[in-house]
Amino acid sequence: MQKPKEGYFFLTSESQSKEEYKRIIQKTTEAILDSFKDGTAYDGMNPFDLKRTIHTPHLLPEQGLGFDEVLKKMKETLLPNFLRTSSTDYMAHLHSPALLESISSELILSTFNQSMDSWDQSPVATEIELEVIACLCKLYGLGDASDGIFTSGGSQSNLSGITLSRDWYCLHRLGHDVKKKGLPSCYNKLRIYTSEVSHFSVEKSAHLLGLGYDAVVKVGVDDLCRMDVDALQQLIEQDKQKGLLPMCVVATIGTTDYGSIDPIEKISALCKKEGMYLHADAAYGSGVQLSSTYAHRLGNLGLCDSLTVDFHKMFLLPISCGAFLVKDAANLEAFDLHADYLNREEDEEDGYTNLVGKSLQTTRRFDALKVWMAFQVRGKSGYASLIDTCIENASYLYEKLMVNPAFEVAIKPEISSVVFRLNASCEINKLVRRKLIHQKGIVIGQTVYAGKTFLKFTLLNPLIDHKKLDELLILIEALGDEV
Repeated sequence: MQKPKEGYFFLTSESQSKEEYKRIIQKTTEAILDSFKDGTAYDGMNPFDLKRTIHTPHLLPEQGLGFDEVLKKMKETLLPNFLRTSSTDYMAHLHSPALLESISSELILSTFNQSMDSWDQSPVATEIELEVIACLCKLYGLGDASDGIFTSGGSQSNLSGITLSRDWYCLHRLGHDVKKKGLPSCYNKLRIYTSEVSHFSVEKSAHLLGLGYDAVVKVGVDDLCRMDVDALQQLIEQDKQKGLLPMCVVATIGTTDYGSIDPIEKISALCKKEGMYLHADAAYGSGVQLSSTYAHRLGNLGLCDSLTVDFHKMFLLPISCGAFLVKDAANLEAFDLHADYLNREEDEEDGYTNLVGKSLQTTRRFDALKVWMAFQVRGKSGYASLIDTCIENASYLYEKLMVNPAFEVAIKPEISSVVFRLNASCEINKLVRRKLIHQKGIVIGQTVYAGKTFLKFTLLNPLIDHKKLDELLILIEALGDEV
């Protein structure tokens, strides 16, 4: 077998490898730019045709095809069929476009390929993550004893928060050390309270922690889909009378469908009274903290024991990028376990921070770089302008829908999601959404509210304007008349 030429595998200090790196990046950039031929979000291919188009008979050929040939195939079959999240025709999910500087960050962090578990695998990256976490703790008012870690996103952050709540409750309320001894004998009595429209990762976390779905108590909501605190208090009292153990509340600061914000001050007061842990899932709403106009809608997040923040939603950064913040850094010891090959105690005594001791993950990407770069590029005022635009677009759309008899609206938006439907059958609403995807290249969301199919605009793209929203409503109404 012929020996491969040196310098063609990785970026090194050799001039030949630098030229090859530059060539590959430039060709890739050109291919991406060429694939943006119009403003639509999707070219419309259905799943069956898409499967046939992208199918490769020999995904692992005996002999490699080389970069240029593979890029050619990608240009022909893959790139035209990517979902273009930067399009103003995309508003289906909490899935944002990516700021240009964050794409630069992705190139840098992928090129250097740091692993965030130990300092000797990521020296400057570790120090940057520590600085970014300190900035975030200050931003959310968590106090001087706070700390945190970057995560893959909301589900991992919520799992982290519920894990800490379990360990904290068992240690401080039951005198039982879960980390050393496992679950206490009364584990099946522990209860987690969250709203009936909260994220499904709460139930998933309960399962993974050995508590089961039955440990999750769903609390009713008000007419804006916010947790009903009176109902929460009643459920806690009922469970105590049954001999159950109310452990924590998971509040939602921006529900997935509606953007609803649970009343954090009232929930915090109840948790303090009952000796319960308070975790807030602010995956959606956390970005609003940067807005001087709308931040007050979130309430005082500094009251929470822990907090989920997502940057691949309202912060407009590439997937994946999240953070888990805690008010008391000592609680993160639940994840700490020393290994001689990784996070030696003498290293930490000498000032080498090994972040693996705070994380559910071992190997992690240097996602903090994306936040560091975007914060520096945009500043708080720049970010506030982007976020305010999205929130105000939702308000505008809501007002337009309310005066149009062709439509029905679920609730008034608190952030940037608008849930509505044509005053027609559920099947017509479903068909309209499919027609938008496959005939118009427009991708919007769909959910269920009050037992009926609703459509959803999740407005995370600040390039969307009022004219665009007006045109989309006209189009949806026309498609509804057609079917």
